[in-house]
Amino acid sequence: MCRRRGGLLHRVAEGDLKLLTPLDHLTLYQWNTKTAKDYFCPVCGIQPFRRPRTAPEQWTVNVRCLEGVDLEAIPRKYVHGSELSTVHDV
Repeated sequence: MCRRRGGLLHRVAEGDLKLLTPLDHLTLYQWNTKTAKDYFCPVCGIQPFRRPRTAPEQWTVNVRCLEGVDLEAIPRKYVHGSELSTVHDV
């Protein structure tokens, strides 16, 4: 995720995420291998969660979308997405 977007991401197992909004009420974006699935709010455009390419059996949650979370209390590991490997179709 681009640093300019400002997402604070945390991966969780399938059974640890309870969705209150049905997936078909969100906008799905996929590219390249179509393994990753990015879900967006069709009204405001925020990306609350995604299925990552590197672990499609998990969810990556944008913690900034959760109410009542003290963002300053969360330890962070900074990842530079531009330095991660990419998958190209051959």
